[in-house]
Amino acid sequence: MSGEPTLRGTSAVISPPGPGYREDAAVSRFLADLVEPFGSKVDEERWQRGAHVSHKALTDRLLEAEDVRASRPQLIIVTHALPDVLPFTAVAPYLADRLDVTATTFSVAQQGLAAPFTALRIVAAYQRSGRCDEAVIAVLEQTTLPTPHPLVDDGGLVDSGAALVLGTGPGPRLASVASGSVEEVLEPHREPGTLVVLGPWVTETVEAGDVHRVAPGSYCTSVWLALAGNWPAWQETYRKVVLCDTDPVSGRSYAAAFTFPAG
Repeated sequence: MSGEPTLRGTSAVISPPGPGYREDAAVSRFLADLVEPFGSKVDEERWQRGAHVSHKALTDRLLEAEDVRASRPQLIIVTHALPDVLPFTAVAPYLADRLDVTATTFSVAQQGLAAPFTALRIVAAYQRSGRCDEAVIAVLEQTTLPTPHPLVDDGGLVDSGAALVLGTGPGPRLASVASGSVEEVLEPHREPGTLVVLGPWVTETVEAGDVHRVAPGSYCTSVWLALAGNWPAWQETYRKVVLCDTDPVSGRSYAAAFTFPAG
């Protein structure tokens, strides 16, 4: 039976170029059928000015990193808080095909920024039960939408993605995943040698020794982009890194703690 997951590799992509708008009558009819039953209307100008960076395209960019490309997971979870440009590709099986692996594949969505934290819980349960030794979590966010969305419009969101390769053996170990208020999820992590990474949606003042605040521009990818870009340096300095953000829709906070070797 495996222990708790350890971080074996990461990848990140921010604001990749997209193909832009391409006129397609079938797509226009699909979008109308998608939103009109709910009393909305496709904002054609908004749709046409979007970059149209699909989840599939974000996944391709994440695979450019050797850590992800060389992984051989038995479990692949794709997470997102905003929908794909067009939901025509099952992205988790696509990722398995690109990696040339046979894996259990599925997505976690409609949970806001909680989705990647839920995925971590799932990976931990799979590893504890001996059902996988390696897993990949992809956190995807694209911002071309056919109707207004307050987080996209007011939050300055950009297209982005992050991937985590979680395995066994030595390395940063997932110690816990929690939800609640900011105070509740951070209270167990007050010891020296801890870095608290706060996503852009945490509005409270957090009393901690070392705090890294993620700049605005992302929703569910926020702290995972920071982890992907910084964890090799962080593990040289800190014993623990706690990733925390608050979903602006639900108001609920989430935290994932990784224990690192002593700096």
